[in-house]
Amino acid sequence: MTNIVNHWIGGKSAEGASGTYGPVTNPATGEVTTKVAFASVGEVDAAVAAAKEAYLTWGQSSLAQRTSILFRFRALLDAHRDEIAELITAEHGKVHSDALGEVARGLEIVDLACGINVQLKGELSTQVATRVDVSSIRQPLGVVAGITPFNFPAMVPLWMFPIAIACGNTFVLKPSEKDPSAAVKIAELLLEAGLPDGVFNVVHGDKVAVDRLLEHPDVKAVSFVGSTPIARHIHTTASANGKRVQALGGAKNHMLVLPDADLDAAADAAVSAAYGSAGERCMAISAVVAVGAVGDALVNKIRERAEKIKIGPGDDPTSEMGPLITKAHRDKVASYVEGAAAEGCEVVLDGTGHTVDGHEDGHWIGISLLDRVPTTAKAYQDEIFGPVLCVLRAETYEEGVALINASPFGNGTAIFTRDGGAARRFQLEIEAGMVGVNVPIPVPVGYHSFGGWKDSLFGDHHVYGNDGTHFYTRGKVVTTRWPDPADAPAGVDLGFPRNH
Repeated sequence: MTNIVNHWIGGKSAEGASGTYGPVTNPATGEVTTKVAFASVGEVDAAVAAAKEAYLTWGQSSLAQRTSILFRFRALLDAHRDEIAELITAEHGKVHSDALGEVARGLEIVDLACGINVQLKGELSTQVATRVDVSSIRQPLGVVAGITPFNFPAMVPLWMFPIAIACGNTFVLKPSEKDPSAAVKIAELLLEAGLPDGVFNVVHGDKVAVDRLLEHPDVKAVSFVGSTPIARHIHTTASANGKRVQALGGAKNHMLVLPDADLDAAADAAVSAAYGSAGERCMAISAVVAVGAVGDALVNKIRERAEKIKIGPGDDPTSEMGPLITKAHRDKVASYVEGAAAEGCEVVLDGTGHTVDGHEDGHWIGISLLDRVPTTAKAYQDEIFGPVLCVLRAETYEEGVALINASPFGNGTAIFTRDGGAARRFQLEIEAGMVGVNVPIPVPVGYHSFGGWKDSLFGDHHVYGNDGTHFYTRGKVVTTRWPDPADAPAGVDLGFPRNH
């Protein structure tokens, strides 16, 4: 019997009422293991109504109450990290160590939310005029929503809702329908931690559910992570409906390797950043720009390392890379490699024919490495979201930076060099929101914010860190004048001396 993943509304599981379900597949076997209920407009409305009702009390709750629940949730999340990682592996396909790493990065944001009282401190200016004080405070928005991608089914929701609810908002999550179980498990842990009913809700579904969240008058803000076309649609539609939006889009992250770089370290970094999690991450390095004469040696070192990666089921502890999420996505990734030579690329490694014995129906693809890739090639221009690494050549540092800055994406980038002056120039001159210096995947720690530039971000706020707190709150400035007690009318004695 196929399992069914239901919604989570008002603090309990809610069976799907629309009659529409989507398949959830084990990518390693190709087998449909689960059905997920797709929400109707009415079911989305029910989740928003539960969140709106809960906000009446949660929005007025004390910081101490909110953070004490989050501390308990953090302990439960830590205790159940293996279980959540197993759910991720079963539905996404990534190897267990990758899935555990995802939960660990999500825990960082829960840590931040547990200490949200520091970020929510206001400001006070006294005596701006005679007996006049001015204070600035931040207050929650109300009901907020998160729409999250398949590639990090636990981490990306954890980037959003802990800060949102710590600030006093209530939350409706629409996770990816491809791997929905981690979100429901998180909801169960929040209930066990003592979170009041309705503060956190989960609705599954497709465009019907998404569009209703974007237009619902009671949803005050929307957070999104996904592809650039959808991020642009989310931003345009939600903004037109008067909502605050942070919509993180796609990426084509570059790694600039200068002639003085440690090539072994650069090759190690390129392989882990390009092929980890099968390349299905928005911070993957998908383009290496080799400067000067280092290109041939660097490509050889990358190839040597890439050929040794063991590809297999995510629940096999010897596997280093798992399958792709769906067969359709696997075929799309393969098409970029199959058409690369005709577009002028040198195909160093072609992983499109890879299979795994005993799992022939899985969504497998091997490691692909393309060299001397022209900027006109589709493999360079598009976000592939798979284990395909493009190597481009540049004669100088300036040429390499110009090439990177010409990309419409500006999510993350990295430079590998021993030259501090070159690294300093790079971090100032490069047009990207996150920069690594000898660090291939510069995802910020929780107390700094995550977000890109250009077509990688729509909206004014990055995710988590101080930007996250500002996104989920709105500022209020209070100007106060109180009469001096000594000026009280005659006959009223407040016990203050009149000798001023």
